[in-house]
Amino acid sequence: MFYEKLGEMKVQCALCAHSCIIHQGRRGICGVRENREGILYSLVYGKLIAANVDPIEKKPLFHFLPGTASFSVATVGCNFKCKHCQNYDIAHCTKESKGIPGDDATPEQVVKAAERAGCRSISYTYTEPTVFYEFAFDCARIAHERGIKNVFVSNGYTSLEAVKTIAPVLDGINIDLKGDDEFYKKISGARLQPVLNTIQLMKELGVWVEVTTLIIPSYNDSEKTLGDIIEFIKSVDPGIPWHVSQFYPTYKLLDQPRTPVATLKRAREMGIQRGLKYVYEGNVPGEGSESTSCPGCGELLVERHGYQITGNTIGEGECPHCSLAIEGVWR
Repeated sequence: MFYEKLGEMKVQCALCAHSCIIHQGRRGICGVRENREGILYSLVYGKLIAANVDPIEKKPLFHFLPGTASFSVATVGCNFKCKHCQNYDIAHCTKESKGIPGDDATPEQVVKAAERAGCRSISYTYTEPTVFYEFAFDCARIAHERGIKNVFVSNGYTSLEAVKTIAPVLDGINIDLKGDDEFYKKISGARLQPVLNTIQLMKELGVWVEVTTLIIPSYNDSEKTLGDIIEFIKSVDPGIPWHVSQFYPTYKLLDQPRTPVATLKRAREMGIQRGLKYVYEGNVPGEGSESTSCPGCGELLVERHGYQITGNTIGEGECPHCSLAIEGVWR
């Protein structure tokens, strides 16, 4: 899906914002879409590198069926080159080898596995789901027909055409909003604006959106960078939950320490003070800012410790104390 033939057996991929021009016998930036005699092939269709049952909170999605399980799947590959990738062993293995690892599975088998496990949703996660779009799309259509919700955990670099195509069967998405444009170019090999476009369009199309920023000391923790992220989220919808998460050194980004908890608290305070309704601290369970409170009266609604729900009074999606509607997917 999503490519154009250019002549001389070249093609231009239109799946993500890189818009790769791919010559005969070569692959795009993602490493998993290959031009074979002028036809673009997905090399990862039905090749699962991971399949697990996770709490939905792990995605992280805090306003989407809290306390439920999500059947989580991935193939290899990614269209970013993040120096701090936490799943680099599966995201970037195609850059080092021509082989495509993974266990064969059909969309029907994925949905049946989710049903057997009692999962309320299927999450396309761990690596970037855009690069295994065709397989995710086929799984999502079957799941949608059977009343199982679909979730992307994404870097947000999906093309607008691909967003519009999958939105009718996509129920929720968590998108990384990593930093400013310089951060994207230097750390991820990408650009900022396409990510902003995806967040905006997903929201307009009725997909439930949450946003995550992994805060890396000296890279994206400045007052301006965090302030710009806050202002953008607020401009789309102040009810979008923002997760500010702790970085720890990994892969090729080993020159900075773990993010101080004080930095996460500062970011959260900035978000709340500037008008965001829900801001959560991630990767620091027990620090006290992972629960959901009513933005109107302050009543504690969903109490969390890490990925566990220890209390939930939100019911049909409103505060039981003041009756304020709480944004999210609660049923």
